[in-house]
Amino acid sequence: MSKKKAEGEEKEQAVAENVEEEKKDIAKVREEIIEEGGEEKAERRERRKEIEAVVNIYTSFNNTVVHVTDMSGRTLAKVSGGMVTKHNRLKANPTIAMFIAKRISEQIKEYAITSLFVKIRAQTGNPAPGPGAHAIIKSLSREGFKILNIMDTTRVPRGGPKKKGGRRGRRV
Repeated sequence: MSKKKAEGEEKEQAVAENVEEEKKDIAKVREEIIEEGGEEKAERRERRKEIEAVVNIYTSFNNTVVHVTDMSGRTLAKVSGGMVTKHNRLKANPTIAMFIAKRISEQIKEYAITSLFVKIRAQTGNPAPGPGAHAIIKSLSREGFKILNIMDTTRVPRGGPKKKGGRRGRRV
């Protein structure tokens, strides 16, 4: 258990170091450009640097879980409905999903992330995601993140195990 915790802390520290290095690089480039020509060019260069992340949203009719990773798959933030509200019946609510998105955006902004790839997953076999998915995407775009792609990764059963009821089905 402690070994996993130590590995997690090392990964987190590596991500933080990468962010710090990128901030230093941006500051150096900005200073060089200001010396050369002007602040407007520096601001344009700074805006071009977009850091991307993947937002995995799992929504069922009982809960909503949002998990943010960088492009290599390392976890940056993870928030679920139970972390935001104490009421079980509200965990899949769109209002609670907005609060989840707010918490996620606060955690992501520390890493200077500007662009997001969104993967939505519903419960296996369900035709549509739960009520929180749309609210989360809307809230993240309002927070100022650029949403590059929205992808549905819901698993689809193909045949599967035999259904109950016997050969002639359930007789009413």
